[in-house]
Amino acid sequence: MPELPEVSAIAAYLDSRTAGLPIRRVDVASLSVLKTADPQYTDLPGRTVSAVDRIGKYLVIRTVPGPERGPGASDPEIDLVIHLSRAGWVRWSSTLSQTPPRPGGKSPIALRVHCGLPGEGFDVTEAGTQKRLAAWIVRDPSDVERIATLGPDVLAVSREEFAAILGATTSRLKTVLTDQRTISGVGNAYSDEILHTARLSPFASAKTLDDDQVDNLYETTRTVLTEAVQRLESREVATMKSEKRTGLRVHARTGLPCPVCGDTVREVSYTDRSFQYCPTCQTGGKVLADRRMSRLLK
Repeated sequence: MPELPEVSAIAAYLDSRTAGLPIRRVDVASLSVLKTADPQYTDLPGRTVSAVDRIGKYLVIRTVPGPERGPGASDPEIDLVIHLSRAGWVRWSSTLSQTPPRPGGKSPIALRVHCGLPGEGFDVTEAGTQKRLAAWIVRDPSDVERIATLGPDVLAVSREEFAAILGATTSRLKTVLTDQRTISGVGNAYSDEILHTARLSPFASAKTLDDDQVDNLYETTRTVLTEAVQRLESREVATMKSEKRTGLRVHARTGLPCPVCGDTVREVSYTDRSFQYCPTCQTGGKVLADRRMSRLLK
């Protein structure tokens, strides 16, 4: 799933290419992708992209009325909000087909936005059969319920706020870092990387951390995410996925040696996801039980 670093890099990439450009047309390959009905996607043509940014793990394409005033021109701002979910991605092209993608076809294209010169624009795609990608067209991002209930952005919280969040819950660190209602932006992959770098167990209770451990986790979180953003923002969107993989130390590396200590990277699997960790670096050499109600093996 694209997380804060990828979404931030995609937003910067799209912003550098679309800000100031008029939207000429929007093609929707599947109406189920759209989660709102007012404003309509047909209100976007004739408007101008003012900026592309990120809220949590959501892309926000902001638009204002353009010189060719379309049906939505009376709205000072209309935002296209996109959540890429697990398998979503964005592809920019200067040779977009002018033929709309066929609804219900086998193409991964869910949404196509024509902006700029003819042929320019971007596709929002989703691989696989589990269609979870979602898009909202709203007058304010807070109109999206999922955004309205987000916790503070992980890179925006102070050390004191971060400590207060941890001290208010007995949940496991893995859960706290990935619960978007508690703190937003981090998902499965980067929580693995953060906890490994901080040398903390995924199953440690947040409330039990001492001040030094809180300091370490706070600084590690910022460093891991900031370095990932910087690394990805230098890449084209098409190469970001491979660049992300090369920067991971434990996530998706089950069975491989830990790059820090050489121990074997282990995995805890759930029904629809898994996470990875290093026993030597994070759990004092103990192996976490690989079942839903995991606990340290005796």
